Amino acid sequence: MDTALVRDIGTKALLAGAGTLLLYWTVNAVKLVLSARGINPLIKQFFTQVASGRIDAAYLLTTKNYRVHVNRQQFIRFLAGLQLNRYRNLKSGRPRIQEGNVILTVKLKAENKDELPLDFTFTKVDDQWKVERITRVAA
Repeated sequence: MDTALVRDIGTKALLAGAGTLLLYWTVNAVKLVLSARGINPLIKQFFTQVASGRIDAAYLLTTKNYRVHVNRQQFIRFLAGLQLNRYRNLKSGRPRIQEGNVILTVKLKAENKDELPLDFTFTKVDDQWKVERITRVAA
């Protein structure tokens, strides 16, 4: 009788723990989706500005902190090194939250199936998303 009671309590505790974990995951997933609103239009705007040659407009989509550490010439050299004119499509990955920022891996795709993965780090400045960092992802 004692083992049946222990088994019953253990099963209930396990179910309660699983329910709590599921609730925690659901709340965080909803929070992530809601907090990441506005990032995809910013990505699109960034690449549209670059593609149309408005590099200064793309540069202004970055945070002041980014512009302090990466000047305009370095930004232009970085973009030139990416050879963005080879790529025609982009695909966004799942956003991740780290230290209050949202990190999104964007894969640029060329017609010959080459991919260029880039990690964009976004931060909110006055309720507007801005690009905080852009890094190449090692393939």
